[in-house]
Amino acid sequence: MSGFFGVASTRDCVSEVFYGTDYHSHLGTRRGGMAMVDPEGTFIRRIHDITNAQFRSKFDEDFDDFHGNIGIGVISDGEDQPLVISSRLGTFAIMTVGKINNIDELAKEIFTGSYSHFAEMNDGVFNPTELTAALINRANSFVEGIEYAQSRIEGSCSILLMTRDRLYAARDRYGRTPVILGSKEGAHAVTMETTAFPNLDFQYKCDLGPGEIVEITSDKVVQKKAPGEKCALCTFFWVYYGYPSSSYDQINTESARYRNGASMASQEKMDIDTIGGIPDSGVAHAIGYANASGIPYQRAFVKYTPTWPRSFMPQNQTVRDLVAKMKLIPVEEQIRDKKLLFCDDSIVRGTQLRDTVKRLYSFGAKEVHMRSACPPLIWGCKFLNFSRSRSELALAARRAIEKLEGPECSEETFQKYTVPGSEKYAKMVEIIRNDLHLTTLKFQQLEKLIASIGVKPDRICTYCWTGKDPSFED
Repeated sequence: MSGFFGVASTRDCVSEVFYGTDYHSHLGTRRGGMAMVDPEGTFIRRIHDITNAQFRSKFDEDFDDFHGNIGIGVISDGEDQPLVISSRLGTFAIMTVGKINNIDELAKEIFTGSYSHFAEMNDGVFNPTELTAALINRANSFVEGIEYAQSRIEGSCSILLMTRDRLYAARDRYGRTPVILGSKEGAHAVTMETTAFPNLDFQYKCDLGPGEIVEITSDKVVQKKAPGEKCALCTFFWVYYGYPSSSYDQINTESARYRNGASMASQEKMDIDTIGGIPDSGVAHAIGYANASGIPYQRAFVKYTPTWPRSFMPQNQTVRDLVAKMKLIPVEEQIRDKKLLFCDDSIVRGTQLRDTVKRLYSFGAKEVHMRSACPPLIWGCKFLNFSRSRSELALAARRAIEKLEGPECSEETFQKYTVPGSEKYAKMVEIIRNDLHLTTLKFQQLEKLIASIGVKPDRICTYCWTGKDPSFED
């Protein structure tokens, strides 16, 4: 994932841009960047590698280099951004969040149209932000260009663009990622995480709708394109990605996770000693489970936060597993001779969880039960960089289905494993449970997850669980 933050103000807004961007660091990705326009109209940009360090520590030394009343910042999946582009529309800085599935096709088309070159590449892959900028430059205005770019991109693309005196914010045309406006006296801000607002004294203004484009200056926000009807916001913002204090469509993440944990607890009665959460995202689900069940919440693991990043981030599986192990420190007194139930946000590959369960038994756990806060992941995400898996077969549920059905499965066959209570579903879950060496394993049902969040089912994407997404089919 990635996240961006921008401010247009009547005053110098370096602090707001700096700290607002830093509040997206929990997304745990690889690059951080800031750009501002100084009082003389010069674009100032800095980009740093934040793989092994926090955004704030890398940009502390740059802080005094920035001055201006308008600025943007980004925590990026991997590509360098923001980019500063000189074009026939004028000079602008741009950042994007999303995933462009047809990037090679679009690049070839742009080359055919006499576009000379792309400067930014990473491991032989086009920089999606630069390609988006090239698409925008094919139109006669920034608004028309943004609309054109989003219409051509397969996948998702939310955009934040800065000229010398204003911002243009555009939410992905199906709203797969949030884009949210805030305001205070003399300033407007745009963010992907409402967590960034309170301590910077911004008040929530509204969520942009799917495909909506707005023009932002210090004194006003002007809608340039009305939102579309179809919305497919990624449900994982409430399950996993979102910071506890953030809200999307005005639904708070932490509260949704409490409700989801309580929902899981209401479906069973367990003879166990304590409830625990796999840090960080599983914790709120576990607290909700514990509160509803009356079984105490206790921490069998504590997370060492000062130096270790989020474990989904590294491309290399061995490094991912090492990070996952080193950041979780067992509390032996809370483990030995106990029957433990844990809640986790999801089970993706299962490799880290298998090692975690092994460690629990090595410290004397009598039983280890696991509850996943969402259904089994059977399809890889086509719309966002949710998982670094190179193949859907890396998914634990896919591996289980392959054991049962063989390597060649039809879409119809996969669909049969999405039905809780069915024989196929039970066999899939049993294979995953056995592979992870768990005493019991259960997954939250999709309908109960959606009800716990409190979101309308037709406004979210559930593709990774169902293999279906209406907005993708049009």
